[in-house]
Amino acid sequence: MILNLSTFRLQWGQNIYGWIQADSMIKKIDDLPKVITINSLDKEDRSLFPEGFFDLYEVYSYRNASQILATTCSNDFNELTNTLMKFQIAPEDIIVGGGNKSKIAKGVEDLFHPLGWRETRVTADLLINRITYTDPSKRGGKAPKKIERYKIDSFVDGHKIDFVKNRIAFDMEWNSKDQTFDRDLYALRSFYECNIISAGILLTRSAELIPAFNELQKRSAKEMSKGKFGASTTWMGKLRYRIEAGRGGGCPILAIGFRPALIKNFENWKDANPIRRTTNDISASDIATEAENDIED
Repeated sequence: MILNLSTFRLQWGQNIYGWIQADSMIKKIDDLPKVITINSLDKEDRSLFPEGFFDLYEVYSYRNASQILATTCSNDFNELTNTLMKFQIAPEDIIVGGGNKSKIAKGVEDLFHPLGWRETRVTADLLINRITYTDPSKRGGKAPKKIERYKIDSFVDGHKIDFVKNRIAFDMEWNSKDQTFDRDLYALRSFYECNIISAGILLTRSAELIPAFNELQKRSAKEMSKGKFGASTTWMGKLRYRIEAGRGGGCPILAIGFRPALIKNFENWKDANPIRRTTNDISASDIATEAENDIED
């Protein structure tokens, strides 16, 4: 075998150079600062809620919302959580259409309106003072100045929030397009930044309801529209990733989700309503995938 020495030297040199480059890249990667994930989700504290609350509701607290509500707004927060403990959902209320407002939304209103929780909207104009000091040779408070005033109308013009009492804003989304959460978070953020509230609460559906919805779809006398529980409607997962992306600004937010235990006499209802049709079931993974796609978009 004839060895071409110049070719050997060239290949060997290229290999050595490649190894040096690779080693250099590894060192550069090692030198990079570690990425620390920032998450405003709080550690769960069940002691702040009535006994049995977590059996009925899924709960996520952000930016110390539950602590703030339980300490600085304790009377109203206790009233709210104890009132939610009384709430129940009839299977028929899920099945039937509600037009602009479902029976479930009306049921929540019937509980909270008598207690003084009211729909509220906040608006504000921005007043601007432009101060020009007219004599450069003089300083201090007595220096001559010219003041011009400007106003921006409706600088803050938040959407309505369903239930507000004192320092708590509470909104519910049972079955809306998931983009509604953006509107709700903007409204809570506006209230908070105007120092109208100490924290906000959003109530929606837990993904744990999906098996129950599939059963209702199969057994109901009147076929349910899939739009009632589609992946692009208001589910807890759709809300959580928006909060974690910071769309609520600095507002402390408590996210609460309806769990299946709230459905009244559901097992009895299933016994009385045999399966009538086969359907393409929706799964929790479908909703999770949809949320991930939204994040990527």
